[in-house]
Amino acid sequence: MWFSKTQEEVLQELQVNSANGLTIEEAKSRLEQHGANKLKGKPKKSIISLFFAQLKDMLIYVLLGAAVVTLIIGEYIDAIIILSVVVLNALIGVIQENKAEKAIEALQQMTTPRSLVRRDGEVKEILSEDIIPGDIIILDAGRYIPADLRLLETANLQIEESALTGESVPSDKDANALHEDPKTPIGDMSNMAFMSTLVTYGRGEGVAVETAMGTEMGKIAKILDADTKEMTPLQKKLEELGKILSYIAIGICVLIFIIGIFQKRDLFEMSLIAISLAVAAIPEGLPAIVAIVLALGVTRMSKINAIVKKLPAVETLGSVNIICSDKTGTLTQNKMTVVKHFTVSPLHNEPPVELIKTLVLCSDATFEHGQGTGDPTEVALVAFGEQNNLTKRSLDAEYNRVSENPFDSDRKLMSTLNKTRTGYRVHTKGAIDQLLKISTSAIVEGEVVPLTEELKQQYLRAAEEMSDEALRVLGAAYKDTDRLITSDEMEQDLTVLGFVGMIDPPRLEVKDSISEAKLAGIMPIMITGDHRNTAVAIAKELGIAHSIEQSMTGAEIDDLSDEAFSHKINDIRVFARVSPEHKVKIVKAYKAQGNIVSMTGDGVNDAPSLKIANIGVAMGITGTDVAKGASDMILTDDNFTTIVHAIREGRNIYINIRKAVIFLLSCNLGEVVAILTSILFFWPVPLLATHILWVNLVTDTLPAIALGVDPGEKGVMNEKPRDPKESFFAKGAGLRAILGGILIGALTLVAFYLGLNEHGYSLVSKDIPEGVMTYARTMAFVVLAASQLFYSLTMRSSTKSIFQVGLFSNKFLLGAILLGLVLQFAVITIPFLASAFKVHNLNLADWGLVILLALIPLTVNEIIKLFIRITRRKESA
Repeated sequence: MWFSKTQEEVLQELQVNSANGLTIEEAKSRLEQHGANKLKGKPKKSIISLFFAQLKDMLIYVLLGAAVVTLIIGEYIDAIIILSVVVLNALIGVIQENKAEKAIEALQQMTTPRSLVRRDGEVKEILSEDIIPGDIIILDAGRYIPADLRLLETANLQIEESALTGESVPSDKDANALHEDPKTPIGDMSNMAFMSTLVTYGRGEGVAVETAMGTEMGKIAKILDADTKEMTPLQKKLEELGKILSYIAIGICVLIFIIGIFQKRDLFEMSLIAISLAVAAIPEGLPAIVAIVLALGVTRMSKINAIVKKLPAVETLGSVNIICSDKTGTLTQNKMTVVKHFTVSPLHNEPPVELIKTLVLCSDATFEHGQGTGDPTEVALVAFGEQNNLTKRSLDAEYNRVSENPFDSDRKLMSTLNKTRTGYRVHTKGAIDQLLKISTSAIVEGEVVPLTEELKQQYLRAAEEMSDEALRVLGAAYKDTDRLITSDEMEQDLTVLGFVGMIDPPRLEVKDSISEAKLAGIMPIMITGDHRNTAVAIAKELGIAHSIEQSMTGAEIDDLSDEAFSHKINDIRVFARVSPEHKVKIVKAYKAQGNIVSMTGDGVNDAPSLKIANIGVAMGITGTDVAKGASDMILTDDNFTTIVHAIREGRNIYINIRKAVIFLLSCNLGEVVAILTSILFFWPVPLLATHILWVNLVTDTLPAIALGVDPGEKGVMNEKPRDPKESFFAKGAGLRAILGGILIGALTLVAFYLGLNEHGYSLVSKDIPEGVMTYARTMAFVVLAASQLFYSLTMRSSTKSIFQVGLFSNKFLLGAILLGLVLQFAVITIPFLASAFKVHNLNLADWGLVILLALIPLTVNEIIKLFIRITRRKESA
């Protein structure tokens, strides 16, 4: 705790003399002991290891099993298709993971290349990576801090620490300050300077107390480097589903062999049947379809300014019920803005011209074409002048500055002496209480009057009201003189003009987005390094919180046990004055209660919590490379509203994936029902393994992908977030899948029976000719494929009819059904394909029959939905 020790104690502990610095020999020795001042990361994984890591998934094992099956039965083309899907999925995963793990590299790039140090009594410029504990570092404006420093000397030193604290205003530093509280937040450590922060004003000296991974930036790097990968709800469900399907496939194979032994069937025949059933139980295209649907979702989201780096993050968005957001730059505009002014005048609506002139002339910032340079507070003042047609450039040209008294943190004032037509005018800005001490008069209703005690109280009350609104108050005063005066004379007998209140204002569109999020059952939480009053004021304006009791500081978090904090957290909406470690603790506490947490931010200080959250969202414009590297999603417009749009998209994508999965399982169940029933009753098998593979990989896949891009349901944001533990088969979906599967399987057997019956045979006939069997299997094959294609239409909604949803609202699905029917017709009619699949062309009457049978599952499901709608209307009446 270097911040609690005096300069002398620190120098003594580090065994260094500030006047001379370390010797060359001592520096070499310490460099060997402590190592280079560089942030470290875990060794990079090779591309090969990344590739094989992508294959560690149960559904991938299922796919590989299907490939083995197709090789066994000699269908090499299908095997190549399946293996291609596996390789493609793995390659996509490698590319995504390679892009995602850039956070440590970005942190390493933030360390500065060269620094000024004092060694052997001389000031030298050395590589920042050669800095070691005990080095005396020289600081001046525009220079980055190379390590964590205990400041030894400061002269008006200000350091911009937003990367660590989230504060948009530079921090004043005081080398003589002491902070005895061990829980002092980083933003309040006025006697310390931290690696990778920027000196914006003044000068100073400090001794390096921590380097490399020991710095505050190093602590962030350690958190980012920790292995925090966690499966998304969808990944968990798919892995669970994959295991179930694989167990079912194995169970079916065992069952078939047992039945075959009892029925005294041919062992080779039973092997082919077992393979057919195993293939029927496994939806080979499922992993590929889910990946394609997510990828298409990513493309759609990029059009609404949300770039998703990791495919599963799209689905995770749909489950989000807490959005933890950084304040500065995310909920606010990340630029100080003058929002109020006060002068003792009845014309408060008129622009206070003289007040603005003084504030602009007594500033060193610039603001042109919407862009400013310099101290953020001064930029806000110059921008205020620009808004009132009092530009910095024109005022400087008219009133030339001839002298100045720079800002000093003790005086809390800055003054300039400017030439006027009749002489000179002093312009002073600073803390209102300090201005009142050195002023003797004030402007009241355009007249100069004595500054009475009553008038002073009026100024102080108005300033306090602004402060209560979390505004930063800055006063202005002036004095006319007919001669050049000294710096000390400048700040005497001034005339008070008034003051302005400024704040980093909230983004205009965020309030509506927060209201929409709340309606959708999502709780917005503000987490910031800024002061409590400022944070709560912004939170109140945006509708995040309604009282200061709903806020908590980092120091208060430290005072609570994990159990007490977990209990208290549900009542808090604003966390202020927090460190990166606090942000991680907050996100973890929410996750421990079963919440799906999105964390939004742009600074280095946000990166650890972005990585630990279920979904980390970084700002694309103002966000640091570190934040972007640690995130799952990047907002290209830095707009909080985009998160809400992305959540809506995520919810719809999950619903669509669920539709596709239920559809595929219904279809596969139909295949299992058809084959297993025929075996149990000692009937001929109605389908070959090649038929099942064709349906699973071609005619099922196209509608499943089309369901995956179904237009979103309009009321999706009027519902609460989905429970991540909710099963795929909740809300009757499982029952509908079973019913659909039984219908498809039964109708496939009906078609098979009709095909045999047409030629004078039945399901129990012996010695059925090969030609008759081929014809009957063709009818079963067509009904199986066509019924699944038509059934996809009814899967678009669990309650609305296909006409309520809009028959033509998903043109991709209509196209998929039409293409599927064309492909099925081609397989039946093109001779070499018919020969390969062992099928036969049907006559016109049979085509009509199979189409009629194929429409039955669709019709039955639509009737069920009608009864559901009628029942709900009665209940609500």
